[in-house]
Amino acid sequence: MSKPDFIELPGGEMLPILYEDRAVLAIDKPAGWMLVPFNWQRTNYNLQAALVSSIAARDFWARSRDLRYLRYVHRLDAETTGVLLFGKSPGSVRSLGVLFESRRMEKVYLAVVEGSPAAPEWVCRLPLGSHPDQRGRMRVDARNGKAAETQFRVLRQAGGRTLLEARPLTGRTHQIRVHLAEARLPIVGDPLYGGRQPVAGAKPAGRRGEPEGGRFVMGLRAIKLAYVDPFTRRPVEIRAPVEEFLRAYGFAGVEV
Repeated sequence: MSKPDFIELPGGEMLPILYEDRAVLAIDKPAGWMLVPFNWQRTNYNLQAALVSSIAARDFWARSRDLRYLRYVHRLDAETTGVLLFGKSPGSVRSLGVLFESRRMEKVYLAVVEGSPAAPEWVCRLPLGSHPDQRGRMRVDARNGKAAETQFRVLRQAGGRTLLEARPLTGRTHQIRVHLAEARLPIVGDPLYGGRQPVAGAKPAGRRGEPEGGRFVMGLRAIKLAYVDPFTRRPVEIRAPVEEFLRAYGFAGVEV
């Protein structure tokens, strides 16, 4: 039985499959989907719940793989698009999770920000913690925050905006977004940290992250994961397409 190269969710949305082996499956996550536990049901855009429901219904994409289990290994913010990795068993989720926790997972993002950086490359090591007064928001917290480190590199500047490569070495919530906001370089379309100018033709995400028109609602895209497979010891590199993202923000043709 031929396996489709996409996941079709119960609501009809198609999620492209970027990579698959015996242990994992990686998709190109669209904007608007929250990556939350299955038992968190306060939104229609609970991606984990949607996948569990589709597998339980034996939808063709899952049935053709004889897939019984799929759970996220890491998270992307609702507004962030790109490479999202799932494990096909509890053991693979645990093993791949260790790679993220131990900095053995290479993560690369593209970020479109408002303004111009002071340097072509820099590293931000500001510690991050939860905001005491605003639920769901993070802030720099020198006293009680957790260590966070992100490497940034300028790729191109145009029209008052800058295209950056971001490499988070840690995995704190909203890490790239807060580090850039603190540098007075808010991500375009970021509803929490000041980048309130979405890409032309798209509207900002709704209050709960629902997509409201437009493929990209925030200029942040996860474009690469690379690691050594803990089971086979072979190198794995997973990439998401970038052409549409670059074109949408006026950086078509930039090599990344």
